[in-house]
Amino acid sequence: MSPTEISNTLPSLTKATFYSSIDAAEAVKTSNCRVLVENRKYLAPVGLTRIGDLRNGARGIDEWVRLDGGNAYSLKSYQWQTVNDKGESQLQLEFTTMVCE
Repeated sequence: MSPTEISNTLPSLTKATFYSSIDAAEAVKTSNCRVLVENRKYLAPVGLTRIGDLRNGARGIDEWVRLDGGNAYSLKSYQWQTVNDKGESQLQLEFTTMVCE
């Protein structure tokens, strides 16, 4: 999946509010948001398809946002990691959790 596909699809799968890196920095700067945890990494359970991987990743983001006491996140990076000799992969997400007004 391309970066554009990820940035269009992942936010539609999460309950937490998505902020792009630029929007997140501005929201923190203007005190509309406060960072809770930076650079959190989550290795999503293997899905059967790329969209399945994204769904699993979205569930993980929502769980971490909720556990951190927030309501928003900003995606820092993502990558699919090969996990076996069959070529199966797992999605690793790195994101920041935030609480926003």
